[in-house]
Amino acid sequence: MTSRIPRDSRLRLVRPRPLAAAPSAVNQRRPRRAAPRPPEGTPAPAELARMARSVLAAAARVAHWADASLGPGRDGATADGKATLSDATAERAAADLGLTAAQVRADWDTARLAGLVEVHGDSARPGWRLRAWDRDDSAVLRGWVALFDAWSLAHPEPADHEPAAVAEVVSAMPQVLSFLQLSAGPVPVEQLLDLLEQRVTELRTERCEIPYGPQPEPVEQPDPSDVPLAPLAPLLEWALHALASVGALTYDAAQATLTPLGSWAVWVKLEQICVAAQSPAGNIEVAAEEMLRGCAQLRPNAARAEYRAWLAARTVSSAVSELIDAARGDDALLRGLAFEALRVVGAPAEPDVRAVADEPTLRPYALLWLAEHDGIDPEDAHEVLTREEATWLWVDTAAAVTDHGEAPMLVRHLESAVQPTVPMLLDEVRAVGHPRTVQVLVALAAAHPDPALAKAVRRAAFQVHTGGS
Repeated sequence: MTSRIPRDSRLRLVRPRPLAAAPSAVNQRRPRRAAPRPPEGTPAPAELARMARSVLAAAARVAHWADASLGPGRDGATADGKATLSDATAERAAADLGLTAAQVRADWDTARLAGLVEVHGDSARPGWRLRAWDRDDSAVLRGWVALFDAWSLAHPEPADHEPAAVAEVVSAMPQVLSFLQLSAGPVPVEQLLDLLEQRVTELRTERCEIPYGPQPEPVEQPDPSDVPLAPLAPLLEWALHALASVGALTYDAAQATLTPLGSWAVWVKLEQICVAAQSPAGNIEVAAEEMLRGCAQLRPNAARAEYRAWLAARTVSSAVSELIDAARGDDALLRGLAFEALRVVGAPAEPDVRAVADEPTLRPYALLWLAEHDGIDPEDAHEVLTREEATWLWVDTAAAVTDHGEAPMLVRHLESAVQPTVPMLLDEVRAVGHPRTVQVLVALAAAHPDPALAKAVRRAAFQVHTGGS
């Protein structure tokens, strides 16, 4: 009895085509949504990056010196287990660069805050931003924003003020900066002081809590807003000086004005808050794995919006670590989605993605990510994979389709294989050793309408299962 379905005895695939970035069989990629436009009058990114390079020039100079003269992690560069320069290293750098040791230490600390130098255990090494310093404007701007975020560490705080008061001013300054940004011009310091006092009073009111357990007879307590504030003028002066030292504003005794860099950075922060507040699927507070599962049913643009909202609520380092941990799990769909989220992270994820490129489970995804990050067209990125890596990725993507897709989708997934015929594909799939090979082949055999092809696939699944040939 013969099949009435015409078939090619060589079991040739319908239409070979290059393997696109996973998980294309599950969730087709679409063009990225345009980013919000900054306020009118904001300099172009290249000009902002030029300003940032100027602010960070001294720090970059010391970081480059350390990279060339010391080498990452060399003994003697640091002294206290916190990557603080040793006296000998600071003196050596001062002599080489024509600076004082104090200037070298200050520039070194700035380089650390800006991510030009990264601390790892008790040693330091060049950060990815330093590597990309001359070629990547976005890396320079991210480094400056990191310094801007750490403004309170970049300028010593007043020694004669209570730490709690200093912390209140640091917590209140975002509102002051937002006011400066909205004002789009010079603002009198007296007006900023009034705003700071109001915000500190609000913070104290918000902190009022009723303690647990038995309490003595209630005693009338004064309203926090009625308690006189400690003089905040000196702390405001310190904060404005600190922000001026990182290039965020200009300041004299009478008024303060955001620089173009400072205005742009405050706008970026406000946009991040808005994105986080508009999470379409409500996954901001959950772990990466749960967030990715929630995004699995979303369309690509909606999923990317969810990734952005989730990322905006976390530090870059913790978010990237969570996503990579999720990618290491057993669910192939989450693996593909995790790397889609890492594409939204962009350049800051590069060191972590590069670090996992030697892990067999993550290697194909990492290589595709790095290729696209380096500017290779996504349609051509598959060329960086070896035949074995492409086959492993084909099986992994098929596993995602098997677990979460439908039978016709699995049949269509055959078209994305790099092998020109089914026998060649089956031979290489058996050899690649993916842990889900048997399940994928069984599911494909059950789904495919061609009896001859289905029989060949079932035979391959049996051979993998029994270890035969």
